[in-house]
Amino acid sequence: MTICVFTDNSYIYEGFSALLPRFPEHRFDFFYSPWNRAFSPRENFRPLRLREQSRDFFDQYDLFLSLHSKQLFPAELVGNYPCYNVHPGLNPHNRGWFPQVFSILNGLPCGVTIHKMDEELDHGPILWQEELELRAEDTSKDIYNRILAKEIEMLEKHLGDLLAGNFTLTPMEGEGNINYKADFDRLCRIDRNECATYGQVIDRLRALTHAPYENAYFLDEDGKRVYVGITLRKEA
Repeated sequence: MTICVFTDNSYIYEGFSALLPRFPEHRFDFFYSPWNRAFSPRENFRPLRLREQSRDFFDQYDLFLSLHSKQLFPAELVGNYPCYNVHPGLNPHNRGWFPQVFSILNGLPCGVTIHKMDEELDHGPILWQEELELRAEDTSKDIYNRILAKEIEMLEKHLGDLLAGNFTLTPMEGEGNINYKADFDRLCRIDRNECATYGQVIDRLRALTHAPYENAYFLDEDGKRVYVGITLRKEA
């Protein structure tokens, strides 16, 4: 079997690659988004724009995997080939951008979902999923790190069954909700005149604290951004 893997996440790439010696009978070709500067071309790992590919390219592969890819798989691909996504969220809750950010804010469950892809974003029948605890001291970065580790753990556990087709597809329990990049961008700009409880302020700041990125900000008198983060520590 020949598998096409799309990823734009270094941690997932390294963790997934470490599993491959267990499957010497399969060939894995890796691709990443051309605008992702974290990766440089190397053997068996190349930049590619999915929407520019033809059926001749797709026909080379028996199965497609999305592991934190920044690209949406085109309808022609997901409609005609087996495509599976490892999603850093607990579908159908907070589909789309940065699920852990919105779980902190809206209290919906977070976790990891491996699902069959369709034409909608982070949508389709579920193969496996696991929920993760969201702790009061978690920032976005804290929970995201645990999500990444859980993704590798689930891939280690289920990759053999995925490749063998040894799974059951379970429909999502409803459509849930979805968040886009514009929703995240609106969260980042803080209006200092907005009224909120201490709890709401803390949750918003911890949802937007994700080093090394600077997310939350307000504007000073000169219209310059002043970035804000939060440090949380639970007593021993």
